[in-house]
Amino acid sequence: QVQLVESGGGLVQAGGSLRLSCAASGRTFSNYAMGWFRQAPGKEREFVTTIMGNGVSAVYADSVKGRFTISRDNAKSTVYLQMNNLKPEDTAVYYCAAVSWAGSRWLADYWGQGTQVTVSS
Repeated sequence: QVQLVESGGGLVQAGGSLRLSCAASGRTFSNYAMGWFRQAPGKEREFVTTIMGNGVSAVYADSVKGRFTISRDNAKSTVYLQMNNLKPEDTAVYYCAAVSWAGSRWLADYWGQGTQVTVSS
C-alpha cells in the first residue's frame, strides 16, 4: 500500500503560480512512477503529467506543456507540481497518484485525496 497526501492548492488569479506537493508513505517511493491528474466540475479525470522513479524523465499533457513542471525528491518521498501561468481552465481538483504504464496510457495504482486549485479570471 502507498498513502498519498496532497497539499498546496488554493485560489490564484490567472497568470499566477501555485506549487502542489504530494507526500508519500508506505512502499519504496523511488520504485514508483508518480503522476498528477485533475478533474474539473462535470468532466472526467484527466492525465496531467508523470515522472519516472529516477526523476529523469517526465511526460506532460499538451494542455500544460511549457507551463507545468513535475519534480520529485526521493529522499523526502515527495513529488511536486509547479504550475505557472495558470489559466481559468486549469481550475480542477488535482490528484496525486502512483502510476504504471498500461500499454497505451498511465493508470493510477494509488490515489491521493485531491487538492482544489481555482484560477480566477
